[in-house]
Amino acid sequence: MVLETALPLEEESDLGPLLDRIGDARCVLLGEASHGTHEYYAWRAALTRRLITEHGFSFVAVEGDWPDCWEVGRSVTAGARDPGDVLDGYRRWPTWMWANQETVNFCRWLREHNAGRSDGAGFYGLDVYSLWESLRAVVGYLSVHRPDHVNTALAAYRCFEPYDEDPQAYAFAPADCTDEVLDILTRLRRTTSATHHDLDALQNAEVAAGAERYYRAMLGGGPQSWNIRDVHMADTLDRLLDFHGDRSRAVVWAHNTHVGDARATTMADAGMVNLGQLVRDRHGRDRTVIVGFAGGSGEVVAASRWGATMEVMPVPGPRQGSLEALLHRDAPEHSLYIFSDSPGDSWLTSTLGHRAIGVVYDPRRDYRNYVPTRLGDRYDALCWFRRTSALEPLHMEAARNGELETLPSGV
Repeated sequence: MVLETALPLEEESDLGPLLDRIGDARCVLLGEASHGTHEYYAWRAALTRRLITEHGFSFVAVEGDWPDCWEVGRSVTAGARDPGDVLDGYRRWPTWMWANQETVNFCRWLREHNAGRSDGAGFYGLDVYSLWESLRAVVGYLSVHRPDHVNTALAAYRCFEPYDEDPQAYAFAPADCTDEVLDILTRLRRTTSATHHDLDALQNAEVAAGAERYYRAMLGGGPQSWNIRDVHMADTLDRLLDFHGDRSRAVVWAHNTHVGDARATTMADAGMVNLGQLVRDRHGRDRTVIVGFAGGSGEVVAASRWGATMEVMPVPGPRQGSLEALLHRDAPEHSLYIFSDSPGDSWLTSTLGHRAIGVVYDPRRDYRNYVPTRLGDRYDALCWFRRTSALEPLHMEAARNGELETLPSGV
């Protein structure tokens, strides 16, 4: 049934059946099987362009830091800076996730689309890592707009100062700054309004509180830190939908491990929840569409260890018995699958390994990078590319250390 249910995926016009499947869904989650593959980024952008122009989607929310993505959002709506210059300024490892030509091309298109519009589509970050950057942003905001509260923010910032912006140093410290960040968040929740500047301040306070919990949870291992991160992303998405109004609609860009429903994988057995699962539960399965991405052999941008320089690495042929091996054998070169059209197919209900490449990758141990998956439950559609190519990074080095990321077992 793999060949019989395949739809062509060669031109942007081939996305029509997927747009029909999306219909009036409020949240469309678009995945990627790696953070360094050109085809995933390019086709995700192509679908998003059509969702914005033809279906009026309100914003794009990505697996990126709030402060950095806020600057990108300003560049595509009302800012004077070119989005390429903003993205080229990304310095947190792994920079290539967003400082790449594919994202620049999309954001320049979005800026052109938004020109002259009062309701231009936004660009936001959902992630939780930017503790110190977010604290500085809160201090700056309160200094101008709420000077009576600025001492509270300064107290929190000073509490974190001894750790020299090192998350691991903070995580291992016997004392913590929980009360200080919660004090800021409580005050901002009580006093902020529904303006754009207040959204930025409140979300930075939410990030600071979430990051503090995340880094402390990493010490204990297990699923807790992963769950804190994905719940934070789901909460941020809900906050953005509320800010943009009852009729707002969101496109989300994140790794398959975040957007594909965790209950259809062994992640659930490990006690993990994820963004896709939470969005389906909160907004309804009929108003949520999740699109996964998969690829065969080719090239990918990744690093050999945390914080290392990015490389263009080979991606070997898929592991025997995996989803990718099945598609490589039976599917066309590029193809689209919409699962509601064929709910009874055994390859959608069987558990198959599904490749997931993170920012750290070793092609010699690719066999470890497979998440057991019931495809038809994890996604509503899948985009397949037999041969993939590497993303085009804007620069090679990072000036800031990367943040350790918890991942599903085996990835």
